[in-house]
Amino acid sequence: MKKATFKDQNTIINILHTTFITETFPNSINFVAKKDKKRSQSIYHLMKYQCKMALRFGEIFLSDDQLGCVLFLDSEKKKTTFTTLLWDMELVIRCIGISSIYNVLKREKILKNNHPKIPFLHLWIMGTLPKYRSKGIGTKLLSEVLAYYKNEKPIYLETTTERNRNFYIKLGFKVFNETHVLDYPLYFLLKL
Repeated sequence: MKKATFKDQNTIINILHTTFITETFPNSINFVAKKDKKRSQSIYHLMKYQCKMALRFGEIFLSDDQLGCVLFLDSEKKKTTFTTLLWDMELVIRCIGISSIYNVLKREKILKNNHPKIPFLHLWIMGTLPKYRSKGIGTKLLSEVLAYYKNEKPIYLETTTERNRNFYIKLGFKVFNETHVLDYPLYFLLKL
């Protein structure tokens, strides 16, 4: 694995955009991104936002072959700044849309209410290029990252599919809550 830098932004955004553009079922990405003919651009801007935030307030790891990536936020580093407010406004305009702000804020409140009450690392998003899925790239990458973070802080994440939930459980995460109050399930997991 390789720790990503700002020079890797395009690679990371490409991996995430390509990973999620084909997933049209109800999930967090499709809940946040506009559902119009510019969906691809909306998802691109969402991934760009997540990349910038993780590089600023966490870490991003790339697989050695650069076919997969995982983004983390550190709860102790993440803060609101003038720059992040500009990024948030850009995200609303280019990805979410004014009409969906209320629903996205409602979703964010649900997520925040499930965050650990102690410092934690947030496994925010990960992806593997679709052509290379089920070849062990994501498992190898996340295993290496978990070894890197071993004993540092609890690692928290949320996911929307049973397949992903089961993937994380196999890597030592435990489900501590789930909800179905949105258009899709949300599973909250923690690895101590």
